[in-house]
Amino acid sequence: MDVFLLFLLVGLLAQIVDGALGMAYGVIANTVLLAFGVPPAAASASVHVAKIFTGAASAVSHVMHRNILWSLFWPLAAGGMIGGVVGAYVLTGVSGEAIKPFILLYLLAIGVWVLWRAARDVRLRLFPLRWSGPLGFVGGLLDAIGGGGWGPTVTSTLVGAGTEPRRAIGTVNTAELLVTVAISAAFLAALVTGRWSGGALEHHAAAVGGLIVGGLIAAPFAGWITKRVPARLLTYGVGVLIVVLAGFQGLQMAGVLG
Repeated sequence: MDVFLLFLLVGLLAQIVDGALGMAYGVIANTVLLAFGVPPAAASASVHVAKIFTGAASAVSHVMHRNILWSLFWPLAAGGMIGGVVGAYVLTGVSGEAIKPFILLYLLAIGVWVLWRAARDVRLRLFPLRWSGPLGFVGGLLDAIGGGGWGPTVTSTLVGAGTEPRRAIGTVNTAELLVTVAISAAFLAALVTGRWSGGALEHHAAAVGGLIVGGLIAAPFAGWITKRVPARLLTYGVGVLIVVLAGFQGLQMAGVLG
């Protein structure tokens, strides 16, 4: 019960941030699971199972508040599903630690770029549709490998390129539901075929349950929060969150933080 309540609180706080800024649920939940000694593949699989439930509630909220650019939604979702399956296949076969430094450098650069744009009056524009599929692929790949790279990669790139923050967040959060289902199915396939042992997933049921319940409590408010918060404040929030998360994980890798 203690573990369940702890992860209920983690899921609640993570989903509030994720619903408002379009990222961080996976990163926060995955980081806490790893801190509890859960193997990387098992942590990523657990987070994605939880995100199926929280993502569905969040997607409904964004649809109701009309926060979605459907022209971007479909290529992002398609690319993300393909990238997510590839990433799950990679993670269940090899360690993802070798590429983590490159991911963190990319996210740090994107975060600084978003903050620079927030400080300037940059004209809003639609992200080029021809690049939305590849962007979704990269986001899905990193999400499966890192347990939470979809929002930081895709949302920050869209906002940094000039997409209206509210629409970028709503579109990315809603597309994440399809990406999460694809990644979870890939983990299940790896488990069934024997490619992956599962990393004692059955021992983490309380944590996953807490993440689901906490996320479901907060998810219905995602669309409303994104719709009400001013665009510049959302942009600053995206940039600051990316820089802090990338910096924190970088310090962990360097051994400065435990």
